[in-house]
Amino acid sequence: MSTIIETRNLVKRYGKLEAVSNLNLIVPEGAIYGFVGPNGAGKTSTMRILTTLMQPTSGQAFVAGYEVTKDPRNVRRAIGYMPDFFGVYDDMRVWEYLDFFAACYDIPERERAALVDDLLELVELTHRKNDMVDKLSRGMKQRLCLARTLAHDPQVLILDEPASGLDPRARIEIRELLVELASMGKTIFFSSHILADVAEICTHIGIIEAGQMVAQGSMEEMQRQLMPHREITITFLSREDLEKAQSIISPLEGVLDLIEIDKSDKGRPRLRLHFSGEDEGVAQISRRLSEANIAIVGFSEEERNLEAVFMRATKGLVT
Repeated sequence: MSTIIETRNLVKRYGKLEAVSNLNLIVPEGAIYGFVGPNGAGKTSTMRILTTLMQPTSGQAFVAGYEVTKDPRNVRRAIGYMPDFFGVYDDMRVWEYLDFFAACYDIPERERAALVDDLLELVELTHRKNDMVDKLSRGMKQRLCLARTLAHDPQVLILDEPASGLDPRARIEIRELLVELASMGKTIFFSSHILADVAEICTHIGIIEAGQMVAQGSMEEMQRQLMPHREITITFLSREDLEKAQSIISPLEGVLDLIEIDKSDKGRPRLRLHFSGEDEGVAQISRRLSEANIAIVGFSEEERNLEAVFMRATKGLVT
């Protein structure tokens, strides 16, 4: 896949504070890329540089083949940007709001009416076309702002916390809309500190912490890189059961190591095993313990979900 957004050793300082530190970011064309990190990690500063709203202290940034500091006009034509705090003109009707921004992008007047209708249909606001903007809910205003970013048919959408402050239903609607836009050929680059929003739809993620890129890649690559093996925790009824289980499990293929961990809240002994096998191998472990009449009160596997990947990537960086 070709690269459509890239930064090279990007740095942004505010006085003595280094908000972005030698950031190397790569976003493939056509990706839904989740830019993940806690508040204050440097996400917004990075996005403001990519959208030509702020100059970097040093380093380079490219969008759609254009360097943001040397060719800002073409960058702006290639992107649709939705900031974390967006403004809407409350004294306009919904269709007027979109018509105004279409005019700002030099779209001919004779084409704007059809364009506005298409955009409203895409974000499911056709039924509110003649309403005043200030009568819309926050979720509807969010969708209207997203429609605004599409007025000039950009290649790339750069969205800063697009689901921030929305109720669960509105967040789902925004996620579904982003997936639909990606299916239309747009590259979606959005920031979030809500891991569930990212895990549901992203093809690629980048994890930023304290201005530094901790890890990035496709979802599958990240899982393999940060969680190369499975972790299974088994809780036993007694210490005798644990010791017996150790002798049974240790020789099995795919078992990398066995670690006795602190007792559970109920005082039961536990083992954690790192396992490189597939589901059949996990089932074999369970069968062997059952055949040996070992009393088990808990058998669980840590999921390779985004939360686990994020925690492993940022481990040791958070103070």
